[in-house]
Amino acid sequence: MNRIDRLMGIITLLQTRKQLTAAQIAVHFGISQRTVFRDLRAIGEIGVPVYFEPEKGYSVDSGFFLPPVSLTVEEAGALSLAEPLVLRFADKSIQRHYASALAKIKAVLGRLQRENMELAQAQAAHFVPDQYAHLMPSTDYLTPLQNAIAQKKIVRLEYLNVQEEHSVREVEPIGLTFYSLNWHLVGWCHLRHGYRDFRVSRIQKMTVTLQDFRKTDHLSLEEYMQNLQAEILKNPEHPLT
Repeated sequence: MNRIDRLMGIITLLQTRKQLTAAQIAVHFGISQRTVFRDLRAIGEIGVPVYFEPEKGYSVDSGFFLPPVSLTVEEAGALSLAEPLVLRFADKSIQRHYASALAKIKAVLGRLQRENMELAQAQAAHFVPDQYAHLMPSTDYLTPLQNAIAQKKIVRLEYLNVQEEHSVREVEPIGLTFYSLNWHLVGWCHLRHGYRDFRVSRIQKMTVTLQDFRKTDHLSLEEYMQNLQAEILKNPEHPLT
């Protein structure tokens, strides 16, 4: 990766994360921290508002936007190749947004690039065996759940567990994860006073409330998954095994 591409990559990375340390940026791009500091200085010199907060890291002003990005044929092809995965494993809300994004990308591509992208889409077949069809998500919940996680809003769920027991929960969502052919919502359940894992396909109804999180010291999704993995290693008969 040349330096210009790396500088643009650092800006994009900082826009997608709240804060990153120089060490995290160095690991992401495979460079030294000294190089990171030089790059951040260069980014500031071209007018990008980069801020530093002690013990937290670097961030870019949330009001700053890069100009429209042009895609190479290979990048557009990569997006079209991923379309069958989105159709198979994402829910209806994500599928709509993905289709809309692809349409916008096609609109700015040249004729030959657009034809190549459409050819790649046509050649990227997807197949779901009948016995797995019932596992494919059919909800509209992934996009509003993403928003609730980002905005730290409590969600109200009507949930049907594997024992077919119905319950109503208020949950502070901390993340979404995909395993065992299902999307799972992880969050603090006020009914159970602890973190719980909800299979999104078993949510019967969901409302994103206007209530902010009441708990202030949440685990990260990564920490939750690490703790879960440790429990599984200690208990081979854990329900997730």
